[in-house]
This record gives sequence, structure tokens and C-alpha cells, in this order.
Amino acid sequence: MSRRLGLIALLVRDYDEAIAFFTQALRFDLVEDSDRGGGKRWVVVAPRDGGSGLLLARAATPQQQAQIGDQCGGRVFLFLETDDFHGDVAHMRAHGVEFCEEPRDEPYGWVVVFRDLCGNRWDLLQKR
Repeated sequence: MSRRLGLIALLVRDYDEAIAFFTQALRFDLVEDSDRGGGKRWVVVAPRDGGSGLLLARAATPQQQAQIGDQCGGRVFLFLETDDFHGDVAHMRAHGVEFCEEPRDEPYGWVVVFRDLCGNRWDLLQKR
């Protein structure tokens, strides 16, 4: 039996705004964007070189809207691994990504915390 984590749902304010951020600033691929009727869409983005995809879920209720940007209670929520840390940092800065700190050289590799367009905290990480 084979198992893997398929998709992670990420609450967003607007589908198109989120697609633009993930495909431009983070260089993800748009895997699917299907109309589900009633203003709902099935939108999946994923890193170009593999890994779990994100289901961009437009918040539809006040409770969901209150959770946008705080899906992990203020902690780092997602970890984006790279093999070109400094190149990715430069690209992300050029696309207006908000960094919470300066890049750090840690025993395990290079790391920096950034926020996505909704405010969720991520680690960008290049392991040794």
C-alpha cells in the first residue's frame, strides 16, 4: 500500500490574487483551475519540481475569513525546500514577498521566514 499527502487546503481571499502570488512570486505551477459553480473553483498550485500541492480555497464564511493568514496560530505553517536559496530569496524580494527576518545560515542549512499574500508564515529552506 502506498500513501502520501496529496493536497493541503489554504484559505485565501481571492482565487486570482492567490494564483498570481503563487505562480509569480513563488514560481509554482497552476495544476488545475476548474469552475465548480456558484462562484466556487477547484484551484490547485504546486511546486514545479514536485511535492504536495495547495488547494486554494476561497474563504466563504465569516469563520473561514477569520482564519485567513492564521491557519497555524502564528507559527510557521509550511516549509518550502529549495536548491537555490539565494536565487529564490532574490526572486521573491523582487516580487514583493514579505520577509520576517534576514536569511540565516543554520547548522542544518539556509533558512528564512516569509509570509504569503494572506499572512501565513512559511520557511524557505535549503538543507545541507
